[in-house]
Amino acid sequence: MTLSSSLPDRSHCAPAVTILGIGNTLLGDDGVGVHVVRHLQGLAADGKVGLVDGGTLSFNLLPTIEATDRLIVVDAAMIGDEAGTVDCLVGASLDAFLGSAKRTAHEVGLRELFDMARIRDLLPSYRALIGIRPLSMEWSESLSARVASALPFAADLALRLAHEWLDLSNHPR
Repeated sequence: MTLSSSLPDRSHCAPAVTILGIGNTLLGDDGVGVHVVRHLQGLAADGKVGLVDGGTLSFNLLPTIEATDRLIVVDAAMIGDEAGTVDCLVGASLDAFLGSAKRTAHEVGLRELFDMARIRDLLPSYRALIGIRPLSMEWSESLSARVASALPFAADLALRLAHEWLDLSNHPR
């Protein structure tokens, strides 16, 4: 069996855009990515936008990342100066942000997963991180008030970007 025969086929197995929420919902604001995906359920029900609860991020998410060419990751990230700050990093800006520094509390980080996909030539061409700066990552099943108030904006931003990317696929250059 050759390596290429085990690689995912992007032609039909995944939605056109995947929104992947990651985080630990038992650690307060760290779970914001998962909360955003849960908020989006029912709002992105057309089958073209897939929602994935990625939990605490592990190597098991590599097939999800490799199966799509348009990936939006939502996670708690050290972005901005104040808790609840939301920012969207796309393509090269995302790659530069991930850089060599560990930016999340996850044992396996997004950078490692992207590196594995890149090695297999399956890194999504369109990729973005919608990061929300956490206030607290202590034991709690609830988001802090500042992060909870940013959740609807982050969800709307993810949907708007997904639809922008869908328009690109419907109207190639």
